[in-house]
Amino acid sequence: MSFSLKIRIVPGRYAVSRLDADVALPDWLQGIGFKAVVYSEDEISLVCLETRVPPDITSERGWACLRTIGPFPFDAAGVVASLIAPLSNNAIGVFVVCTFDGEHVLVPHKKLDAAIEYLEAAGHTVSTS
Repeated sequence: MSFSLKIRIVPGRYAVSRLDADVALPDWLQGIGFKAVVYSEDEISLVCLETRVPPDITSERGWACLRTIGPFPFDAAGVVASLIAPLSNNAIGVFVVCTFDGEHVLVPHKKLDAAIEYLEAAGHTVSTS
């Protein structure tokens, strides 16, 4: 199933960082902007504005954030696929974080214009508000 999604550009440049699984969440994670924490048994992944991340932290910086405007039913099949297929099919890597009300897709900031073009060509609407 394919969806026509409404997508908003989230302001800022983001970083995806890695911490060891046994450490406490750092104070620098706090503040405005989108942020996410994902725990696994061997690591903690953090997403936040890149200006907050200290230089000694293992990170991938320079990401733009796109957010779907939901919510969507939890059993709706194809929402994430409709969002990432136009990007993946055009060699744009993504980092996806799903929330209760929608999806956040990080794309390389340097490829943001191309990502918007591919998403709109796939029938999605992308805005800054």
